[in-house]
Amino acid sequence: MDAFLGLGSNIGDRLTTLQHAIDLLAQEPGIEVQRTSRVWETDPVGGPEQPDFLNAVAEIDTALEPLDLLAAVNRVEAELGRTRDVRWGPRTIDIDILLIGDLTIHDDRLTVPHPRLHVRAFVLMPLLELLPNPILPNNTHLLDIRLPDQAVRPAFPPLTVPA
Repeated sequence: MDAFLGLGSNIGDRLTTLQHAIDLLAQEPGIEVQRTSRVWETDPVGGPEQPDFLNAVAEIDTALEPLDLLAAVNRVEAELGRTRDVRWGPRTIDIDILLIGDLTIHDDRLTVPHPRLHVRAFVLMPLLELLPNPILPNNTHLLDIRLPDQAVRPAFPPLTVPA
């Protein structure tokens, strides 16, 4: 099943961290990374004052159940030093599950589509590279949504997908 993951980093060598996250995701059983968007540099949204982020979206093919996919994503975040000290604070890596096929999930641990997907330009811009005509499971067309007024700038080419 196709799924889309949002990745962000604003601590340390951000680009290397994003690439390392893709490499680790590709090593997870049941996940095959298909492609990624370009890497975008973005202003932080919410939280304390902090450095700019690098963000990308990855398209994966997964045989995992949604909560197993969440566990795999959490393992990759932990391996890359993710801590959850300050909500929306600086982080080495953040990986969000944006979409999983046409599933709609409302669970205490996971909500799909991601509940703030439509209000985050740093997610929408890279996602639109991979899904030029995106319609969410609730029939919301993302092209009908006005992009939030957030600074997003293309910064680097797509990340390398492991063979």
